[in-house]
Amino acid sequence: MARILDVFATALAPAIWGSTYIVTTELLPPGHPLTLAVLRALPAGLLLLAVVRQLPPPQWIGRILVLGALNFAVFWSLLFVAAYRLPGGVAATLGAVQPLLVLFLARVALGNPVTLLSVGAALAGLCGVALLVVGPAASLDPVGVLAGLGGAAAMAGGTVFSRKWQSPVSLLTFTAWQLTAGGFLLLPVALWVEPPLPSLTAQNVAGFAYLGLIGAALTYYLWFRGIARLEPGPVSALGFLSPAIAVLLGWIVLEEQLTAPQIAGALVVLASVWAAQAAGRRAALPPRPARAA
Repeated sequence: MARILDVFATALAPAIWGSTYIVTTELLPPGHPLTLAVLRALPAGLLLLAVVRQLPPPQWIGRILVLGALNFAVFWSLLFVAAYRLPGGVAATLGAVQPLLVLFLARVALGNPVTLLSVGAALAGLCGVALLVVGPAASLDPVGVLAGLGGAAAMAGGTVFSRKWQSPVSLLTFTAWQLTAGGFLLLPVALWVEPPLPSLTAQNVAGFAYLGLIGAALTYYLWFRGIARLEPGPVSALGFLSPAIAVLLGWIVLEEQLTAPQIAGALVVLASVWAAQAAGRRAALPPRPARAA
């Protein structure tokens, strides 16, 4: 029962991330993706730091910078490059290779087993996401493809090393450190690449508050909590829920039409998430004692 509750709590993070697209397009000013990423991570991180009142010890600063870069700065930067240069469906499908990368990276870094069921679940989820979001007019841009794959690799590395380098402090403090580090690493890039934001409306402020407090502080706390309690493979497979929720919200809020392939893709995604959790349960079971001869 405890494992089921951990899975559902962790699944809330990618489910909420699925609302990022609609909040960004409907509530935030366009044309400032990196600035929006900074304002999503840095204020939330500083707010959590004010709550926990604890800075990382010197021996942890290097690790926190690496995790902040992988989980936020590099991941979000490459994600926005892919989003600008590729159709949204192609970018989302490239990002969906992350669970497959996590399986093999966790094997190397953590010694976790790679099972046929876990690989099959990751491949099925990738196909399900493709059915959900890739349209017939999808095109490929080499730089966009590399950015999409690089972003997936960064997030995969962040997931595995967040498990490998489990901090001795509370998860709230660990989340605060990473959000703050990622925000500060993104800040000079955003200032260099993008123009200043226009005057913000109340609607813009509401959007930033949602993405910072709910879409960053709360969700990454739940995500890192799941990484600490579950295996990286099953946790990363929960990320398939994000594009599924995004498509569902587009249907409910924006009155977009759902096609038969999208419905099939959603069912495949749910099946792949279930299979990945089943593979994780099997891997977590203690080995059976050998029978006496």
